[in-house]
Amino acid sequence: MIIRRLILTAGSVSLLAACANTNTGVAGMATVPTQWQAALPVAEKNTELRSWWQAQGDATLVELIDAAQAVSPSIAQAWSRIETARAARVASGATLLPSLDAVANVSRAKNQIGVPVASTAQAGLQTSWELDLFGANRATNQAAEADLEGSRAQWHDARISVAAEVAQLYFSVLSCRQVADITWQDARSRAETARLTELSAQAGMTSNSTASLTRSSAAEGNSRAIQQAAQCDRDIKALVAMTARPEQELRQKLDVVSRNAATKNLLPLGISTVPAQVLQQRPDVYAAEKEVSMASAQIGAAEARRYPRLTLSGSIGSMRYRTMGVDSSMDTWSIGPLALTLPIFDGGQAVANIDAAKARYLAASSSYTSKVRQAVREVEEALVNLQSTDARRQDSELAARGYTQALQATTVRYKQGMASLLELEDARRTAFASQSSLISLQLERNNAWIALYKALGGGWDMQPGVNTTPVAPVMSSAASTQFAHDSTAKPNS
Repeated sequence: MIIRRLILTAGSVSLLAACANTNTGVAGMATVPTQWQAALPVAEKNTELRSWWQAQGDATLVELIDAAQAVSPSIAQAWSRIETARAARVASGATLLPSLDAVANVSRAKNQIGVPVASTAQAGLQTSWELDLFGANRATNQAAEADLEGSRAQWHDARISVAAEVAQLYFSVLSCRQVADITWQDARSRAETARLTELSAQAGMTSNSTASLTRSSAAEGNSRAIQQAAQCDRDIKALVAMTARPEQELRQKLDVVSRNAATKNLLPLGISTVPAQVLQQRPDVYAAEKEVSMASAQIGAAEARRYPRLTLSGSIGSMRYRTMGVDSSMDTWSIGPLALTLPIFDGGQAVANIDAAKARYLAASSSYTSKVRQAVREVEEALVNLQSTDARRQDSELAARGYTQALQATTVRYKQGMASLLELEDARRTAFASQSSLISLQLERNNAWIALYKALGGGWDMQPGVNTTPVAPVMSSAASTQFAHDSTAKPNS
């Protein structure tokens, strides 16, 4: 009768706990604007996010992105988090099932005076099962599942970030090389002007001060060209570090790309007018949402551990007994005991665990709302930059053409003695600055498209089977050898 009452009481409390332990989710946690405040880019045809890099028609860019993703430490760490979360999910799921252990023992002893020595052999199976009346183990399993889903989303976010970083660095190198070409042309022009002026000064037709000015101008142009070349080298070395490609091989590829065509504008992307739809495409926002779900489940698990635990045990076995040459055997089985554990006093540990879980939930909720605001901000900023570069492009192209023509005209007038050297230098500096600004504007526009690609989630979709399945990172041969050695090494005694 007492056991029946205990079971009925446990069932009633379990029902109440199940009702109180519902996952609250993240609905209504963050306010999302109904529309974008910045103007959306206008294009006749938009490219899908998932195939954006391939649609550019640049095989070198796609190759470098793949290479960087294969060796990226951030992607490897994200994969490691996936494996850890998967193992935790398996372990938490195992607590919902009965455990089964095999036991065996053999003994030989003389138990009483006058009784011959006897040999006893036993073998059997033992099982134990916690009935999880209040859902503590189920809540823990739900938390582990949310952690696994969030870790997978973080893996995709790491891949998107690496692709965007490689693309930005790739176009930075190409733009830097364009500026370097202009800088070297300017330096050679200044050097030629200095040489001609020096000859004219030696003939007594030009003052020494003018010759000194041309030498200073040539030195300045050469210094600027060297500085620009060093900047390009630094960008290339950064690209080498990201992709783990040999530097000489990478330079050859970049030489081919630079010779074939100048840096082109990236193809436009399609963007939804509803910000909420864009946020569903962000793996980092989805991962933050799963953090909230995991923290919510952990609160339920901590609450459930304050209630009684019901455990059922059982066993089956066989025993063989031998003494004085006579064998006897016996098979046994048992169900029970059905043990009920009721926590009475733990020094406040259970309450402290609940408070800690609630604190983690508040932190996860705050992080989620911050992620949503940051995502909206990144899209808005990318749209503003795109609009700005588009509005400035025509004026920049017109200014570059005009200043280049002015430099050409001033150069002709200077050679004819109708313009001073100061006029020539001023026209040269203005033309150089306008050409460099035009290249920088093109790079800025490409970076804005790349930032928008990342802000839109890089083509990730939370639906299963849509994206690339997380795979193990590529391990170098040296690391593989060391890993195999560590795995097979015997522990120290």
